[in-house]
Amino acid sequence: MDTFDALRDFLVSRRARLRPQDVGLPDHGVRRVRGLRREEVATLAAVSVEHYIRLERGQAFRVSDAVLDAVAEALRLSTGERRYLLSLARPSTGTDREGSRGVRPSVQHILDSMAGTPAYLVGRGGAILAWNRLAAAVFADFDSIPSAQRTVGRLVFTDPRARWLYVDWEAKAREAVSYLRTETGKRPRDPQLIREIDELARRSEDFRRLWSEQHVLETTHSTVVLRCQPPHHQLEFSWEGLQLTSDPDEIVLVYTTIPGSPSAAALLEMSRASRGGR
Repeated sequence: MDTFDALRDFLVSRRARLRPQDVGLPDHGVRRVRGLRREEVATLAAVSVEHYIRLERGQAFRVSDAVLDAVAEALRLSTGERRYLLSLARPSTGTDREGSRGVRPSVQHILDSMAGTPAYLVGRGGAILAWNRLAAAVFADFDSIPSAQRTVGRLVFTDPRARWLYVDWEAKAREAVSYLRTETGKRPRDPQLIREIDELARRSEDFRRLWSEQHVLETTHSTVVLRCQPPHHQLEFSWEGLQLTSDPDEIVLVYTTIPGSPSAAALLEMSRASRGGR
């Protein structure tokens, strides 16, 4: 991934979403560009126009961290967007990916012990590394999917069942794209991640559309509604991302229902049906 282009595209998209009145500036009529002008961002950030132009041209090495912070404030960036800006401006070096170390048996044991709760382990680039039986029953038969294809992005955008599974598929797709964008900011030279994004862009018009929107989202919890069959119910989940291993890029997603709810009853039925071997 070309971090210069990514930095430019991100900054242009962030100023395009702001109007002068959003940031306390006068609006002097018809504009040739959507959103704020470069000069207006520079004024809000209290930096020279030349400094901001360098940054938008991808020349982040020529601006200080203080300028990055000021621009982030001027553009009203969220916490996740600030981290993404910093990762593009100060990209990591090296190969960006360690060799696969596998999943420790103790981690799999913990997942299996959550017998009544879908849970799975996600690693770098959205790779699904481990799961319990109920996660396989609710989301997909992970065992039948080759490991190279078993990623969040590919399952959301290339598995036809995903559009049926997620009641609000668009929201899930936007979440997946935002996650992948955050991952590319952390590891812009990761060859596997670059190949996956290229593949998704080739295969999915929806991915191309959502990727162009430059959304960046960092969240460790949310809600989701899924369809299941049988018993042909909708499952309303809250999920939390938990740090279970020493790798900061690995999180366990745990899905819970409200006790006594129809979703809890349907999940219990699925849990009983899934017993008898993984």
